[in-house]
Amino acid sequence: MMYEQLDDRKLPELPCLNPSHQRIDPVEWTRERQNLLELLASNVYGLMPDPPLDLQASYQLADQPVFDGLGLHSRILLTVPTPAGPFSFPFDLLLPAGSQRVPLTVHIAFSPDIPDRYLPAEDILRRGFAIANLYYEDIVPDRPDGLSEGLAACYDAVNRGRDGCGAIGYWAWAASRILDWLQTHSRVNSARIAVAGHSRLGKTALWCAANDPRFSLVFSNDSGCSGAAITREKAGERIADITKTFPYWFCPAYSDYADKEADMPFDQHFLLASIAPRFLYVASAMDDEWADPVSELLGCAAASPVWERFGQAGLITDGSIPTKPVAWHEGSIGYHLRPGGHALKPEDWMQFLDFRQRHLI
Repeated sequence: MMYEQLDDRKLPELPCLNPSHQRIDPVEWTRERQNLLELLASNVYGLMPDPPLDLQASYQLADQPVFDGLGLHSRILLTVPTPAGPFSFPFDLLLPAGSQRVPLTVHIAFSPDIPDRYLPAEDILRRGFAIANLYYEDIVPDRPDGLSEGLAACYDAVNRGRDGCGAIGYWAWAASRILDWLQTHSRVNSARIAVAGHSRLGKTALWCAANDPRFSLVFSNDSGCSGAAITREKAGERIADITKTFPYWFCPAYSDYADKEADMPFDQHFLLASIAPRFLYVASAMDDEWADPVSELLGCAAASPVWERFGQAGLITDGSIPTKPVAWHEGSIGYHLRPGGHALKPEDWMQFLDFRQRHLI
């Protein structure tokens, strides 16, 4: 059973789950949540830059009809000040034609193409949702020397310290700048903006939402190691694997825990818990052994008590480790497991949108 497996992982307890308090005080939670973020920043993802004091935007394309008039496509160039001078990056905005104050997802994307194999844009628009598509390599290139270019170069990332920001942090930071701009858009419902990503960008989406409480929910698909999955006794990819192959995604200090997961004063349920009491959606694939769907589900289960201390339902399941596809959408933590391998499929998007519509988020 799920909770027996969770007990076997011997996870560090979330500091906010004090047995003497049955409810979390919102004011106290602000401080406790910040402590969680500082712990994760110092040991995993690195310290992100502060939000900019200024943001400029210009349209490169405005309200061009797409999909036989179903949607309107705009391309916006954002410019932010940095220590090295202005840095600019584009993103694409797709709105359902004729709509007002629509819910939107900021999709941190592997491709600038719309549609793309990971972005069924027409299907999403047809459901009444808007999309802001951010191509992640427009921010920092995803390669070992990538921190010497793009936004990371503006912060001299090649000379960073042990807690210096990794690529995941810069990608997440850029997604929040899109949210800055969307807050002023009259056709977007600023209270119903999600951030989403797959795989390494699922990790990015989680870190983005954890740091930016303006996102009402996050969709993490197959994020695995250093994402939604519990690290202790995880199958598939481990810290030693990920920090050897992709050290630039994280702060240098993270590699200290390679093959020493039991020494960590945290685990990934700390990351998921920091999103509470907002909505969290995690998706897994049955054959994605490298990400380890069981550990992704256990991450949700371990974080769930925080939502419950807010008086909300967290993860609602039948208590089993599923061996066939499931979709659990009742609580503030949604989860589904689908057949197949490591990918972001249209059915993943549709399950996520079902969750959004169920909870009106």
